This record gives sequence, structure tokens and C-alpha cells, in this order.
Amino acid sequence: MSSLVDWMTTEHVWLLIGFLGQGLFASRFIIQWIRSEQERKSVIPVAFWYFSLLGGLVTLAYAIYKEDPVFITGQASGLLVYSRNLFFIRREKAEGQAAA
Repeated sequence: MSSLVDWMTTEHVWLLIGFLGQGLFASRFIIQWIRSEQERKSVIPVAFWYFSLLGGLVTLAYAIYKEDPVFITGQASGLLVYSRNLFFIRREKAEGQAAA
């Protein structure tokens, strides 16, 4: 009987990393949907942007491993948007605290 370690190849590990990235990325929509249902209006919670960033980073690592320039470009450009939104949220929070 072979162990799990014997079965796992580098390709299997990267496949799991790819699925982890996609799972994190997809979770952001579930978070957004739940929050919007709670608020009874369309809301994008901060967690949406963190899950976008984490999912994008993990998926980008997978895309780099796969050497897929289309996938790399798409994920890398998305990271800029997610990071910028988190920057705006942080800045707004800091300005609000300074005004208080």
C-alpha cells in the first residue's frame, strides 16, 4: 500500500494550489451575497476584497507555474484592482478616525 506522499507529485500539489486559489476566489461571491442578503441591498464587504486578493495571489502562483501568459496577465491585473480598493478602504477608515 503506497502512502499519500508517494502518490503526490509536484503536478498534484500545484493542481491543489490552483483549486485552492479558485476556491478562495469563488468564496468572495458567497461572502458578498450573504452580506447583501443581510443588508437587503447590494453591498461589497471588505472581506470580498481580501478574498479577491488572496484568491488572485494563489491563482497567479498556479498560472506562473503553468507558464500561461494569458492567465498570468489576467490574474496580475486583477491584483492591482483588489489592492487599490483595499487602499481606498484603509485610507477612508484612517480619515474617519482622524476626523473623530
